Amino acid sequence: MPELPDITLYLHALRPRVVGQRLEGVRIPSPFLLRTADPPIAELIGRVVTDIRRLGKRIVFGFEQKYFAVLHLMIAGRLHWKSPGAAVPRRSGLAAFDFAPGTLLLTEAATQHRASLYLVRGAAGLAAHDPGGLDVLTATLAQFRRALGHESHTLKRVLTDPHVFDGIGNAYSDEILHAARLSPLRLTTQVSDAEVERLYQAVRETLRMWIDRLQAETGGGFPEKVTAFRPGMAVHGRFREPCPVCGSPVQRIRYAANEVNYCATCQTGGRVLADRSLSRLLKADWPRSLEEWEERAGARTDSPPKVARRR
Repeated sequence: MPELPDITLYLHALRPRVVGQRLEGVRIPSPFLLRTADPPIAELIGRVVTDIRRLGKRIVFGFEQKYFAVLHLMIAGRLHWKSPGAAVPRRSGLAAFDFAPGTLLLTEAATQHRASLYLVRGAAGLAAHDPGGLDVLTATLAQFRRALGHESHTLKRVLTDPHVFDGIGNAYSDEILHAARLSPLRLTTQVSDAEVERLYQAVRETLRMWIDRLQAETGGGFPEKVTAFRPGMAVHGRFREPCPVCGSPVQRIRYAANEVNYCATCQTGGRVLADRSLSRLLKADWPRSLEEWEERAGARTDSPPKVARRR
């Protein structure tokens, strides 16, 4: 799912292309995309885009007379800037927004259509789509500390909660926690004041670094390779690869449709965290240290320790 650096990258590319431009037409072949009926989509046609902003992980297009289009890309939604009147791809295309300089295409490379578009009017209608998370790039340390300690959760969970923090997801939370040298399963109630400050700095520095890096790579072009797996990431998507800091193999915890990536040496004092599903099967056989993990898994296998079959 595109997160704060990726959404910021889209905004950076969209502003010079659509702000001040009149929306000449909208084509929405997907019946799953538009989630509102009032105001109707036809009321946007002919209106000028006055603003474009981020609302959590959502992209908001502001139009004349306080009309707003709130776009949530979800996991697989992506934007593409094409020549005027470009055709909507048959299989992946969800919508096309036509402007005089070009067409903004929305695609989704997934069988399940989760991307959504909401049309609202007025500040109150827009506020209803705000998850309310703290903007970590403008927040003070005191604000960050209060948000972090509001409830007892793991650091991984609280960082990715859109009601607590704004725009952080699975990928960048892995990178942030690695930079802060903190376990993803550490409880917020167990974090010291010094560790909170370290996490606060890691959040801001990691996100700003990736915003600057992605914008430098894209330049004046339009971002066509928005992904959760970037070359140069320290741990996210790098299971079994060496940690860039200490060289230890990156570890992974899988749960539901997500996963947590971390370095045991840098973040957990050498302890391998238990995967919920596998550790229940393996019980006492689950490796508790990097040394045990390396002995059981071997240096060149991608399979977890073998589970003895029941007879």
